[in-house]
Order: sequence, then structure tokens, then C-alpha cells
Amino acid sequence: MRTTKRFTPTVLARFFKIGRGTGTFENYIPWHRVGRSDPSSCGRSHLQMWHGRQRELLSDGEWVGLFFAVSMKNLVDLTEQFPLSLEDGQHEMAAHRADTPPSRHPGTLEIAKRLGYKHPKTNEKGLSSEWVMTTDFILVLRTPANKLELLAVAFKPSADLKKKRTKELLNIEREYWLARGVTWLLITPELFDQRVALRLRDTMPWALGGVVPERDLSIANAVTHELQGHSLTYILEQLTARFGDDDHAKRTFWQSVWCGKIPLDLRRGWRPHLPVTLLSAAEFLSLNPIAGRRSSWI
Repeated sequence: MRTTKRFTPTVLARFFKIGRGTGTFENYIPWHRVGRSDPSSCGRSHLQMWHGRQRELLSDGEWVGLFFAVSMKNLVDLTEQFPLSLEDGQHEMAAHRADTPPSRHPGTLEIAKRLGYKHPKTNEKGLSSEWVMTTDFILVLRTPANKLELLAVAFKPSADLKKKRTKELLNIEREYWLARGVTWLLITPELFDQRVALRLRDTMPWALGGVVPERDLSIANAVTHELQGHSLTYILEQLTARFGDDDHAKRTFWQSVWCGKIPLDLRRGWRPHLPVTLLSAAEFLSLNPIAGRRSSWI
């Protein structure tokens, strides 16, 4: 049976010692992890494989948020449970760009003081240390000008926003990223259609399965546009006949959908006999709150 663990100064010191919150791509180590050695989260946790590393997600909101994020064509890297610096320091882009100019940006201690908020602490047997705040996701995106930019994303249930302390902590987090010129989004369930979230969860095994060749995505795109209005069952049968493999056909179709080549209306029901309806590129993009840069108010 898993015993209940608490965050203490000793636990935080261990996180620093083993390099939590450092690295990039498959070498990144999240500050908080889903495992027996870490205190458990309040929500339901998930482990999701993506790009050579298990992503450690502490809530259903983060799990769905990962699906929205990885469907963005300009996503370069994603780091979850990212620790915010207590003291002033270098810009976080320095981990991804060696030519990032030297600069100093305020840490959470300075920001909390400026806002008039009490900075969170953790205590243990007379010892006290400053709590290390985190941002759920940091996305590294490639801009149309072929440059890299960061996007910080937090996920919260709407009920949590009624708590004064939660609002204070989110304000510290937001100001931390604004001081660095980084857009910060607060994603709540009201910002997206729950039917879309269900379709992403249902189709995730094929969308995040073995990557299919680009030429096959183009074939699926052409076949689906030609057969728009037919049932999903019929379209998948035609793709299976073309590729000779049912699983490959499903992976090709859903990977094409997730990357936007097939702008499927994801609000459709789950039943495969329902007709396939396609949207415009702009309408399809609007289904994704992260790609659309939507954010809730604190």
C-alpha cells in the first residue's frame, strides 16, 4: 500500500540535488513526478508517452491539455511540471538557444513581495524552506519567422478559481512569465468543447501510435476530402483497402486529423456510422484553446 508523503524541505532539497526541472527534450526531468517516491497529487495522474519520454501529468486537465498541445504543428518541445526560479535569473529560453543574450529576470520571491502576497513555504520539524512553484506546461514553439518562442500554460478546474489563495498563486505565476515576455494561458474546462476532449482521448492510441509516413497522411487527406459526407466506417474501410492494414489505416487517419491535414469536426459523436464533416482550417483551429491562445480570467 502506498503511504502518504508530504512535501518538506528535505524533499525539495532532494529534488534540487537530483536535477529535477532540468534538461530538454527526452532528457528533461519534471519537478513533480508520478511515482511512489513523490507525494501524490490531489487530482488523477496520468503517464503518457510522447517523443521518447513519459510525460508526467497530474490531472485530467493536463492530460487533455497534452493532446491539444501535441496536435500543434509548430510544437518543438514540451516540458511539464516546470519549476519557477525563486531568485532572479537567466531567461528560460537559454536552455533551448545558446545565443540567448544574458539577462536577469525576477524570481517568485521578488514578484510575491511586489504583489503584496505571502510566498508559499513548506515546513518540517522546525525547518522551513520556500516552496518552489511550477507551471504545468512550457511549450517551445517555432514561429512563422523560424524563431523559437515559449508559451506557458496552466490548467485549473473552474471551482479552484473561487479560492483567494489560488488566485494569488496564479497571479505570481502569471507575473513571472510576463516579466520574461512570455505569454501565459490559464486553461479551464469552459474554454473548449468537452466533446472535442472526449474525441481526443478516444483516438489517442492511434494519433500517438507509430508515426506513419508523410505520403500516407497525404493519401488519407485526399481520400477523406473526396468521401466527405460518408461514414467514418466507410472511409476507414477505403483506407484499409489502400494500405492493406486496418491499424495502419486508423493511425494514418487520426494522425492526419490531429495535425490538421484532415480538419474533422471533432464535436461529432463517437459512433463510426455517423457521417464525416470537415471544417475550414480556421474553424478546426478554433477547437484548440492553446493554439487559439484563449485564457480564463483570474
